[in-house]
Amino acid sequence: MKQMIIHGGKPLKGDVWIGGAKNSTVALIPASILSRTPVTLEGVPRIADVDNLMDLLSEMDVKCDFQETTLKINPEDIHMSPLPAGKIKSLRASYYFMGALLGRFGKAVVGFPGGDDIGPRPIDQHIKGFEALGATVKNQNDQIIITAPTEGLKGAVIDLAMPSVGATINIMLAAVTAKGQTIINNAAKEPEIIDLATFLNNMGAVVRGTGTETIRIEGVARLESKAPHTIIPDRIEAGTYIALAATVGNGIRIHNIIEEHLDSYLAKVEEMGVVTKVDEDSLYVYPAGDLKMVQVRTDPYPGFATDLQQPMTPLLLSAKSGEGIISDTIYPKRVGHIPELQKMGADIQAEDNFILIHPTAELKGAHVSAGEIRAGACLMIAGLMAKGETVISNAGNILRGYDRVEEKIKKLGGDISVIDAN
Repeated sequence: MKQMIIHGGKPLKGDVWIGGAKNSTVALIPASILSRTPVTLEGVPRIADVDNLMDLLSEMDVKCDFQETTLKINPEDIHMSPLPAGKIKSLRASYYFMGALLGRFGKAVVGFPGGDDIGPRPIDQHIKGFEALGATVKNQNDQIIITAPTEGLKGAVIDLAMPSVGATINIMLAAVTAKGQTIINNAAKEPEIIDLATFLNNMGAVVRGTGTETIRIEGVARLESKAPHTIIPDRIEAGTYIALAATVGNGIRIHNIIEEHLDSYLAKVEEMGVVTKVDEDSLYVYPAGDLKMVQVRTDPYPGFATDLQQPMTPLLLSAKSGEGIISDTIYPKRVGHIPELQKMGADIQAEDNFILIHPTAELKGAHVSAGEIRAGACLMIAGLMAKGETVISNAGNILRGYDRVEEKIKKLGGDISVIDAN
């Protein structure tokens, strides 16, 4: 168990560099087992989820070497192995091993996925996709057993009921080695899916249409990695530091961003009155003046990302007037941060799937708990804003999703430390 201890009220200033996208990384690592040759990923974030995924790879005798931000994965001696439920439950994205193992071996035995508690996130769309490709799916002893027919998976037309990122990725991983063409309709459009397709195509896959609602995949017999793949910047980490800069910053430049990935978020931040200047691959956030409340509605990409509604909440609390409203259409039960913010004096409530936010002149340090990654980021920003000491328990959740976060905030001048809890 980790605790994050923050002494707030100090203005932050300087430069921060964004790491590789967590939501790409957690798909690319399972995807690496589809290669028959060693894989090199560059720009890999230093986050706990990467360590957990490497542990799962070791269960299959896949060798990993992680130095600085370069992860080398050698799947040449891989063997099919059931993945234990205990480790699978540590992060939800481990379910990408379903599609990757199915594509590589024609079979996957995986414990039921865990991850953040942010409301129901069923995997029925994933299962529907596997079954459309010809696989049989069974639940047995708290495990999901997925088996391809003797003749192998066959391409199919798959209509997703909603543009699920997880289902889109898992179907892609299974379909790249299936016979014939697979079409995914109503596919998710997130940049991380494009990043995965780039990785797969560079290994010999034929994936077209990512970034649109229709993805077409022509199955191939074999994938081989021929060159390193550089992971795209993490747009959620970038958005989190933009919120931090706008609340406690005295001029912060955020490096390694792709502006278009942040369009919806920046539109809301600028509507509040935050002033930014965008250069080729960086963004400068000026010290904020009087900010106004806005209404936020999360939607699938290119809409406002659900993963940014919590990190943006402290910024809304710093507005001078009006009432802010957040409507999370993706995970309406993603409200675990609200009672924790109330402990710090925030004027905020959850009512009928809406979050209602009122200006709060001052937050006070308190003992709070990070129930999941983005709630933890929200509380971290609130702690940097607050007067006095904030202690965040379950801070390991923050470390799961934010690259070298303690080091980065200290370099900006923040009084922050992460310790092992007693």
